[in-house]
Amino acid sequence: MARKVKNPLKYRKYLLAETVLRNPFIPHAPTKKQATFLTESCLECLYGGAAGGGKSDAILMAALQFVDCKGYHALILRRTYADLTLQGAIMQRADEWLRGTPARWVAKDKCWVFPSGATLTFGYLQNENDKYRYQSSEFQFIGFDELTQFTETQYAYLFSRLRRSDKHNQKIPLRMRSASNPANIGHKWVKSRLVEGDKDGRKFIRATLKDNPHLDEDEYRRSLSELDPITREQLLNGDWDIRPEGGIFKREWCDIITPQELPPNIRWCRSWDLAATVKKKPSDDPDWTAGALLGLADGVWYLKHVNRFRANPKGVQDSIRATASSDTRSVQIIMEQEGGSGGVNTIDYYRRNVLVGYKFSGYKPMSNKRDRAAPVSSAMEAGNFKIVKGNWNEDFFEEIEFFPFGAHDDMIDAVSQGFEYLSNYEPIMLA
Repeated sequence: MARKVKNPLKYRKYLLAETVLRNPFIPHAPTKKQATFLTESCLECLYGGAAGGGKSDAILMAALQFVDCKGYHALILRRTYADLTLQGAIMQRADEWLRGTPARWVAKDKCWVFPSGATLTFGYLQNENDKYRYQSSEFQFIGFDELTQFTETQYAYLFSRLRRSDKHNQKIPLRMRSASNPANIGHKWVKSRLVEGDKDGRKFIRATLKDNPHLDEDEYRRSLSELDPITREQLLNGDWDIRPEGGIFKREWCDIITPQELPPNIRWCRSWDLAATVKKKPSDDPDWTAGALLGLADGVWYLKHVNRFRANPKGVQDSIRATASSDTRSVQIIMEQEGGSGGVNTIDYYRRNVLVGYKFSGYKPMSNKRDRAAPVSSAMEAGNFKIVKGNWNEDFFEEIEFFPFGAHDDMIDAVSQGFEYLSNYEPIMLA
């Protein structure tokens, strides 16, 4: 895989025999689809799509392929530590395969050490910044089990850990491997990057229940039949195009209107959710500053605009001032006032220096984020929430559909805060 060969098919067979079939740490032969996955030479490869296709076995086999080589280090990741340790999960499966072999388990490092000195480590990325725990590490294999549970920035950052020193055996390929079903917070980017982006350097190996002879297909189908139709299609057939149901919000509840359809008697509020962070590297995924222009008229809510951006503190202030100018001085502006003197000072600074002459006030939310979002969801479901068509709509829908488990909640926080304010205070009417 790290060298050019005259006969790729012959080399694939050789590689499978040497690294899998004769590997004392892999207890059974792979399926045909797993064998294809194990002999791919591309840098990135995704396996699976449907449930029951042998995804975890495929990832574990791939991680173990080169453990006979000195200088080989593999990492397998799940989103949480609990995911790693569940009954039947990948870390327990590794224990079943490796217990009683010459490999040695180092509990404090969650790592198997092999006679060659090679290692297989298990880790997790529960929070976005957990990726930095690996910033001084070096791996030749990184495997993501259930990739759609991760953010793209977590995935992208781990490429910086995928490297090979000159002293390492050049036989060892560098591989980023993953397995996943559709859905979850990473559905969109995984589909775009690996399912639809199948090309040189990236491959997608589609595997379904029929590709795994080790499972009772009829029994597994019966168990999946208890699921809702959307989830069943995702897990049974690996359908990446069907849209997931459920959650607190659904885009189908929202009517999209043009600015000309707005009634004249709307009471408006621009609500800001602050963050002052700059995206310094492609792998970073900091919070956004988001400002929602929300209005209320005759019991119907109108979301006219959401301004979302990343900037340093000065850039945030400049953008908020520019947005206020665009909204006109008749719009009430609110900003969450955090507890303590720091929150008071922030509001005072904006009042004296940033939003002079505008109707501006700090606001102390009456409930937590999820509770604030609930009445917004109810208004949407009842058909009392309309959204003005704009280029920000898709980002907003993507965020709310995964709330509260998505990577970001800045826009819905701003909307929910404005909703709570307008519900409890007499807002300013836009002329």
